[in-house]
Amino acid sequence: QVQLVESGGGSVQAGGSLRLSCATSGYSVSYRCMGWFRQAPGKERERVAIIYIGSGTTSYADSVKGRFTISQDNAKNTLYLQMNSLKPEDTAMYYCASTSTAYGSCLPARAYQYWGQGTQVTVSS
Repeated sequence: QVQLVESGGGSVQAGGSLRLSCATSGYSVSYRCMGWFRQAPGKERERVAIIYIGSGTTSYADSVKGRFTISQDNAKNTLYLQMNSLKPEDTAMYYCASTSTAYGSCLPARAYQYWGQGTQVTVSS
């Protein structure tokens, strides 16, 4: 059974930073893509950043470009999201996700088979 466990969320003031971690465990599976998504109350889940595991290619939502960085540590089976210059509009539950499908876009949330339970990020003004 695949497990994704997020950590690192919390409450910060605008302009602050947080680093989210996503530890993966379970049976051996090769992920093609991993990503971070977020969902604020009353809003749909949206993509924040994804990474193609093989190439390391990344993609970011326009709202976080230049502020957030997604990275992976294969030795630790861990995905990270460094969030700088946080804004109140970044407040949301952040989810880690992964997919082992062999083809298709990695941009939409529906492409992901495995999800963590989420970690809350709250940014105050």
